[in-house]
This record gives sequence, structure tokens and C-alpha cells, in this order.
Amino acid sequence: MICGGQGEVLIDYVDAGDENNRVVYRAAVDFLERREKAWFVTVLESIPGAAGLVRQQCLVQPDGTLTGKVDSDPYLLEKLITGPAKISIHAEAFGRQRFLVEPLRQGGTVYIFGAGHVSQRIAALSETVGFRTVVMDDRAEFANRERFPEPVEIRLIDSFRKLPDLDIDGDSYLIIVTRGHLYDKIILEQVLRSGAGYIGMIGSRIKRDLTYEELIKQGFRLGELARVYSPIGTSIGAETPGELAISIVGELIMVRAQREQRKQRDGGESRASCCAVRVP
Repeated sequence: MICGGQGEVLIDYVDAGDENNRVVYRAAVDFLERREKAWFVTVLESIPGAAGLVRQQCLVQPDGTLTGKVDSDPYLLEKLITGPAKISIHAEAFGRQRFLVEPLRQGGTVYIFGAGHVSQRIAALSETVGFRTVVMDDRAEFANRERFPEPVEIRLIDSFRKLPDLDIDGDSYLIIVTRGHLYDKIILEQVLRSGAGYIGMIGSRIKRDLTYEELIKQGFRLGELARVYSPIGTSIGAETPGELAISIVGELIMVRAQREQRKQRDGGESRASCCAVRVP
């Protein structure tokens, strides 16, 4: 290689007539659609007298559950998806067996509270960079398919005063952009102690500080408020809804990348993902 290193290229032929392949890849599609975590583990074994390598493949879930059949120790397969390399493609070797571990990439879920003009732009952009996107509002004339084409998910809720049941964890990114900031504080107080990886709230610093003062009176601490990105978005001088959306989604990409880097450095999930809760 021009950089002075070495590399191997695995050309993987997938036999569509193989029943195990059909089971594994069908499950992979299901996991991706449900945004569930899993890892492809390809077992390459050198068999005496056989030409080349014998290939087997399975999917391993975080709890160690296997989909597909491989001739290897299940405990060993579970260990292959833990540790510092768990979020990256990596290879290991034990005896005659070599293992290629590939995570099914999940971009995270963006929950947008409010379905106004800025939300429209955010939803369109966030889907293009790999986020599952869910938009919520209590107004049918705003939370509808005409304004938010598929694959954006739309939830018409009764009220922001009591949020619906949401799976919020370290891979969740919450964006608070309600009409006229009317429900921003109400939403923030419901999600502030969740395990979300990102909480952002639109508005000026003056509006933010007034909101924080009210929340402190309710018993929230400054340390809890410090995790909120507000004013929301990267500083690019954004003014129009489209520009605001670019600055906000840019911030989401940055936070997601930083989170992945922390996982690699620490060898596991970030603190936020270890504190996953359901809201309310």
C-alpha cells in the first residue's frame, strides 16, 4: 500500500441458494428496519485438505443471541462483539478459525418536537445522513404526510404536556422546536433526565436563560442544564429555516461522531446510553 501498510481483501460470494444465508440476511434487514443492534460475524476456517477457506456467517445480538449456524463456540462469538473494537470492523483469529466482525450501522434516532417550517427542513436533511427521524406535533394540519414525506415518521400527539412513550437512549437526538417556543420548557423538563445522547432547544440566549431559571426553581441543577445545546446548531450565521436546519443537522453529525470516538476510546457505550429510560 502507498502508506507503507498491508491490507487484505476478502471477496465474499453470497450464495442465494444457501438456507443459512437467507436466514441471516433476512434477519439483518429486520434488525435494520427495527433499528436494533447486531453484528455480522463471518467465520473463516482453514480445513486440512480443503482448497481455500470455509466460510460461515451469523448475526450476533448484544445479549449473545445467534441467528444462523456456525461451527464455533457461542461464548467466543459473544466476546467478539464486546470490548474496544465493538463498533468498528475488526478481525480476530483463534486456532484455525478467523473471524471478521462487522456492526450493522445504526445512525441514531432524531425526535423533533414541533412540525413547523424549520422542522420540515431538519427532517429532510437528517434522513439523508442516516438518522431515523420522528416528528411530533399536536396539530394535524402540520403533522401530516404532505409536509413530511416518507421515510420520516409522523406522530400526531394529544399534547406536549404529556409526551407519548418513547424509547430514548444514548443513540437518541432530541430537537425542541415548538411553535412560538410555547412548549419548549414543558418538553425540556420531561426529557432532561433521560439518557438522550443529544438535547437541543431552539431560541435566543435570553429565552434560554429565562427557561433555565424556571427549571432551577423546579429543582433541576445547573449540571443537568449544561448538557442542553442551546442556542441550537453550529455557529454559521444561520437565519432562514433552511440555514438553521443545516446548522442543526451539522451539530447532530458532530455529536454523533464524537460519541462514536468515545466508544472506541473507552471500549464501550457512553454514559448516556447506560442510562436509557422510557419517556414518560
